Amino acid sequence: MPTDFRDGKTFPRRGREPIGEALWLLRAADKGRAAAAGTIYDYVYPCPMDQGMMERWRITPAEFDDALQRNRTDELLYAWFSGRVRPEHVREANEWLLTERVENLDRQDAEEMPALKQR
Repeated sequence: MPTDFRDGKTFPRRGREPIGEALWLLRAADKGRAAAAGTIYDYVYPCPMDQGMMERWRITPAEFDDALQRNRTDELLYAWFSGRVRPEHVREANEWLLTERVENLDRQDAEEMPALKQR
């Protein structure tokens, strides 16, 4: 899982990359872990998109940070998430992301994906 973005060539996972049914969770996890390690570079965590998803998941940034500390792998984090977030809240967050914030997703892909393909 990428957590050091200081080289400008390594990025958090895409917001559209799912784990289970949840979108954005892996990206938020990458950024949260990088922030905790001091390797986030010029990314912002929690950014407005992170906060918007967490609000819809009914999770606070402090709860998410605690979960990241206690659940060091994606699988463990997702197990925590699945036990904490109701399926309808996951769907609500995904719908918000894919409708109201799709331009943000497209911009992130345009900025980050070409650099990944050049490697």
